[in-house]
Amino acid sequence: MALINDGSTFSLRTGKWVFEVFLNFRGEDTRHSFLRLLYDALVEKQISTFRDDKVLERGKPIPSELLKAIEESRFSVVIFSKNYATSSWCLDELAKIVECRQKMKGHTIFPVFYDVEPTEVRKQKGSFGEAFAKHEEVFKENLERVKRWRDALTEVANISGWVIPKGQESEYIEPIVEKIFKTLSSIKLNEGLVGIDSRVWEVYSCLKIGLTDVHMIGIYGTGGIGKTTIARVVYDSFSNQFEASSFLHNVRETAEREGLAYLQEQLLSDIFMERNIRISDVDNGVRLIRHRLCNKKVLLVLDDVDCLDQLYKLACKRDWFRPGSRIVITTRDEHLLKTLEVDEIHRPKELSSEEAVRLLSLTCFGSEHPPEGYMEMSNHVVSYAHGLPLAIKFLGSFLDGRSIPAWKSCLERLENNFPTEILQVFQISFDSLQEVEKETFLHIACFFNGEDQDRIVEILDYLELYPKIAISILIDKSLLSVSLDKQLWMHPLVQQMGREIIFRESPKFPWERSRLWLPKDIDLVLTDNMGTKAIQSIVLDLPAQKEVHWHPEAFSKMHCLVLLKIHNVQLQHKLTHFPNGLRFVEWSGYSLKSLPPNFEPKMLVELRMCHSNIELLWNGVKQLDSLRFIKLSHSRNLVRTPDFSETRELERIDFEGCTNLIEVHPSVGVLKRLIFLNLKDCTSLVSLPSKLEMESLEIFTLSGCSKVKKIPEFTKNMERLRELHVNGTAIVDLPSSIEHLTSLSLLNISHCKNLVHLPCAILQLELLRDFIVLGCSRLATFDDHESFPARKRSIWLWVEEFFKGSCRRVKSKLS
Repeated sequence: MALINDGSTFSLRTGKWVFEVFLNFRGEDTRHSFLRLLYDALVEKQISTFRDDKVLERGKPIPSELLKAIEESRFSVVIFSKNYATSSWCLDELAKIVECRQKMKGHTIFPVFYDVEPTEVRKQKGSFGEAFAKHEEVFKENLERVKRWRDALTEVANISGWVIPKGQESEYIEPIVEKIFKTLSSIKLNEGLVGIDSRVWEVYSCLKIGLTDVHMIGIYGTGGIGKTTIARVVYDSFSNQFEASSFLHNVRETAEREGLAYLQEQLLSDIFMERNIRISDVDNGVRLIRHRLCNKKVLLVLDDVDCLDQLYKLACKRDWFRPGSRIVITTRDEHLLKTLEVDEIHRPKELSSEEAVRLLSLTCFGSEHPPEGYMEMSNHVVSYAHGLPLAIKFLGSFLDGRSIPAWKSCLERLENNFPTEILQVFQISFDSLQEVEKETFLHIACFFNGEDQDRIVEILDYLELYPKIAISILIDKSLLSVSLDKQLWMHPLVQQMGREIIFRESPKFPWERSRLWLPKDIDLVLTDNMGTKAIQSIVLDLPAQKEVHWHPEAFSKMHCLVLLKIHNVQLQHKLTHFPNGLRFVEWSGYSLKSLPPNFEPKMLVELRMCHSNIELLWNGVKQLDSLRFIKLSHSRNLVRTPDFSETRELERIDFEGCTNLIEVHPSVGVLKRLIFLNLKDCTSLVSLPSKLEMESLEIFTLSGCSKVKKIPEFTKNMERLRELHVNGTAIVDLPSSIEHLTSLSLLNISHCKNLVHLPCAILQLELLRDFIVLGCSRLATFDDHESFPARKRSIWLWVEEFFKGSCRRVKSKLS
């Protein structure tokens, strides 16, 4: 892959270098002192080092072989000394080194100022100034060459390096060699990375290196996605374009262990190549960073930042840095980046299937493709890892050298046992959460992954988990994402981590865990009556109907149970007890005729029992102050609704398809907070409240209630009703009190075959837009319509045209 910058082309990985270090020096100043110590130390570290008097003989032509040696070296160590500038040979080498740095983009320069000050080199003063005065005399016919030397000196002297006083050479050998060794090691580690080029290119594009502003970018994502690796490759590939650079690895852990002052010392030591920098306190460190970094064009990487204080103490503001500087921050928390107002935020993508197989194969087999017989198993492993590089590399290392049966056994084990090494990486993000956020995370991981966001928020709100802010935080911390159709999704390994946390609450005894979702665990607990107060939530969603023999008192000891969701269970025994602390109950296909008589759930917010066998929810009056939603749709044995006199907070009632429902209790008609009332297709319904005084009601549906002959009167306070569906009923007329429904926008009276009269009050409903009258075959009269506003008349005519022939008599009246 080629990256383009300022007209030059270069590769992220430049292939094999002949030399790792090229030494540029003035022999008479350093050969028998500093240079000898440095060269021996480099060779001892097995760093391939070019030294011209050892590799090239003096008699050979210098230009071709020397220039080639510089081009084929990964690093150049330039040793400035008192007499350095007197040598045109040294200066020509230096000019070539700078040219390689500018054009090859893989060449890094480490300057050493031996017994000279950087300012002497940068501004050509002192011995450097004297030497250049002579050069300008000697080369007066070729001053362009002298200018090239001057420019090279200035550029290299602006790069951070080591200033070494004479007599202290031995103290600086170790840090110089260590710096070269670490840089070289990280580059070698980056070789062979899968899918790295495209990901580094995306980050490089965000850096906008050609611009002169101070640019901050953030790389964020879940643990193990490759944020640090990408940042490292970016750093190794482009740090040579800056005067100085620093990569602060694992800021979170280092700050916890050593403190922020230690990181400040490391930052300043990296940038200024100085040892023994000591910072007395963090605030003093901030002042030093602001004061000293503003004069250098730097590349700074802050890896794995997890709190704002770390950013504020290391790289808070752009004016701390010289124009042209770049700051890269890796984090699991997008909110930190938004708060800091970074210029760009990049989220790395997971590996594709092809990339994942290649990485697994390289880790396991040392080749780009699995050997014969391993391809199918490799695909299974990659499927489990879901494109997460960390998981693929861990599994690859674990499976290295193992047989195909061992691979199969490993995959079977992974289904129930989450690898500790992967768990630890993800748990860092989990441990950073507040308690309420942890609870939200665990509920979604155990029960709601992939479900509608609004619905999840609704349920978790019942549990007082403040889900809107909690979900926002989980998204920021890369533990959760939202799809285009507003579903909440966790990476499968993140979800498995959450479930593993619950499993480890009690590995052997499921009744001691806070959440249960595995059918075998739930069946064991409920059949053997092993419930305890530890259990807070149960969700059982079976793919097909199953008979169960749960103990009649299976729920009697679950005093802390707040969430119960069950699907496709056929009870063989009557249940005598439900926990009164329940806040959310959803039990589709509930096979018993009633709820336990002693069930008094004062905290219950939502009750869903669709397709149940319930005949009556409860006898008498129950004080359920928290209940807001009841849904018993398609419960065909339900005969009448209960007395709702003490359930005043009800907002939604849904009895759709309850075909044996005969009576709706009069208490429904005075529910002040009820917004939605659905009695659709209650084909046996005959008795309704005579009057509705429901000031919050917005939607009222009686569609398909074929035995309803009269609908209730509407009181004046029903000003919020927007939709009234009475289609398919046996009504003869509509009440004149319909005039009180001043917000009504939809009225559906289609297929009311007994309807013969429409009140003129309908004509006064200013907001009515949709009036559906299809199939009203007996509709014979309509009050005088002359007062009907012109815009309403056009709506009526449109409806009549749409349902041609349905209401011929009405049409003739309006024509």
